[in-house]
Amino acid sequence: MIRSFRTLISPAVAPFKTVISFIVRATMQWSASLCHSLVPHTNGQLSLRYVAPAISVKLARPVLGCIAVAVLNSCGSTPAAKQVNLSRYPVKIVLPVSPISKADSERIHNACEVWYNHVLGSHSFNGGIVVAKNGNIVFEAYNGSARPGSTDLITDSTSFHIASVSKTFTAMATLKLWQDGKLFSLDDELSKYLPSFNYPGVTIRLLLSHRSGLPNYVHFMENMGWDKKVNITNQSMFDFLTTHKAEIPNIGTPNRGFTYCNTNYALLALLIEKLSGKKYGDYLQQTFFTPLQMSHTFAYDNLKDSNKVTLSYDYRGRVIPINFLDQVYGDKNIYSTPRDLLTWDRALTSNLFFTPKTLAEAYAPYSNEKRGIRNYGLGWRMNIFPSGKKMIYHNGWWHGNNAAFIRLIEDSATIVVLGNKYNRGIYHAKDLANIFGSYFGDGEEEEGEAAKNTEPAVITPRSQVLKHRPVKTVKPLSKKVSARQKKITRPKIKKAPTKKKRK
Repeated sequence: MIRSFRTLISPAVAPFKTVISFIVRATMQWSASLCHSLVPHTNGQLSLRYVAPAISVKLARPVLGCIAVAVLNSCGSTPAAKQVNLSRYPVKIVLPVSPISKADSERIHNACEVWYNHVLGSHSFNGGIVVAKNGNIVFEAYNGSARPGSTDLITDSTSFHIASVSKTFTAMATLKLWQDGKLFSLDDELSKYLPSFNYPGVTIRLLLSHRSGLPNYVHFMENMGWDKKVNITNQSMFDFLTTHKAEIPNIGTPNRGFTYCNTNYALLALLIEKLSGKKYGDYLQQTFFTPLQMSHTFAYDNLKDSNKVTLSYDYRGRVIPINFLDQVYGDKNIYSTPRDLLTWDRALTSNLFFTPKTLAEAYAPYSNEKRGIRNYGLGWRMNIFPSGKKMIYHNGWWHGNNAAFIRLIEDSATIVVLGNKYNRGIYHAKDLANIFGSYFGDGEEEEGEAAKNTEPAVITPRSQVLKHRPVKTVKPLSKKVSARQKKITRPKIKKAPTKKKRK
C-alpha cells in the first residue's frame, strides 16, 4: 500500500520535498513542546504545565510520523541524517504519581505534624519540610525568614544550600556519563582522564564510594598554611593535592576502607567537566534541572550568585559569612528547595534518566567491613534492614545549613527537610520513616564529619544537643540510703567560733 501511495504522489510532491520535510519536523516539534513541561502544582502533585488537546497528544505523533515516512520515501532515497528521528521529540515527561486514599493521607499528615511541632517547631526551625507518598505531598511546612531580621519569609520557592546532599547530583551526573559511554569504566583510574593526578589505584568507583584513601582538603590545605584570604577552587585544590603529595599527611591505601571525604567529590566535579566539556553547573542544569523544571535549583557560582543566595546562621541567629572554602563544588554548593528535591526523587524512581543497571550500581553497598545496617553506595548513604528494606538517603551540613533527603523506595515515600539556621533536629527526620513501614533510624556519621567542616560558631552547646535526645525513664531511688551516701551528701556545717570568756 505504501509503495502504491508512493507511486501515486511522488511526481506531485517531488518539487516540494524540502518544504514538506521542514513543515513535518516543525509541526512535530511544536506538538511535543506543548506538553513536555512538568512542575509541582499547589495540590502537591506533579503534573503537566501545558496540556495539548487530546488529538494533539494521542494522534499528532503517529499521524505525522506516518506522513513523514510516506512523503519522504515518496521523494526518493533520503540520507539517514535527514530522516525524522521520532525519539528526538518526546511527547511528555511524566513523573510517577499514584493515588493515595484520604484516610492514609490524613494519617500521615497528622503524624508528621506531631513530629514537626515537637522536634522542629519547638527549636526555632528556620526552613522547609516536604513529606510525600506516591509522589503526592501529604505534609508541607515553612517557617522563618531567608535572612536574619528581614521580612523575606521562607516559602516553597526559597532555595537552600543543601550541603552534602549535593553529592547525590555529582554521583548521578558521573553515572550518567558512564551510562552514555563517555566514561569507559567505573573502575578506571582517575589518572586516565586527569593525567597529572599522581595517586595510583584511585578509581572512579572508589571516589564515588568514599574508599579512595585521600585526605580531606577542608583540613589539610588550611593545616599546611593555605592563605585564608585566597579562595580555594577545585583546580587549586587539585594542584595542591598533586604538587604537595609528599607533605600531605594521612594519605590512606585505596580501597582499604570507608572514609567520608569531600575531596573525592570535588575531584569528581573536575572529571564531569573534562568528560562533558561543560562547566559542572551547566552540565547539571542542562541534563537534570532544566528538563525536570527544577527552577529553584542551581549550582552556586560566586560571580553571579553571591547576592541572591540564602544566608545561613547559627542557633543564636548570628550570620555565618561565606569563606575561602565556599568556591569548591561537587561535594557541596548546590542550592535547592524541598519541592525540587521531591522532583529529583521522582525522576530517579521513574527511570527517566537512568537504566535499572545504573541505579543498581548507585544503590549497592560498597563498604562491608563492619557489620550493621549502615552502608554507602555511589553517592548515597543507606540503611539496610534485616527485613530487606532499604532506606536511601543523604544528609548535609555546611556552616548553618542542615539538610536531610530520605527516600523509601519500597514504600514510595520521600522526606525532605532543609534549613538555614543550625538545627540538629533536622537529622532526626529519619524517624518519620516509621510512619510508612517498619524502619529503624540509627546515628549519623555525617554529623561528626560535618562538625569538623564548620565554623566554631556553628557548633551546638551540649545543653542544646541534649534537648533533641529521647528522654529516658529513670527509676526512683530507694528510700534506704547507705551510711556512705549520707556521709557524701550530708552538707558540712561550720561551727561558729566561740568567744573566750574574760577572767
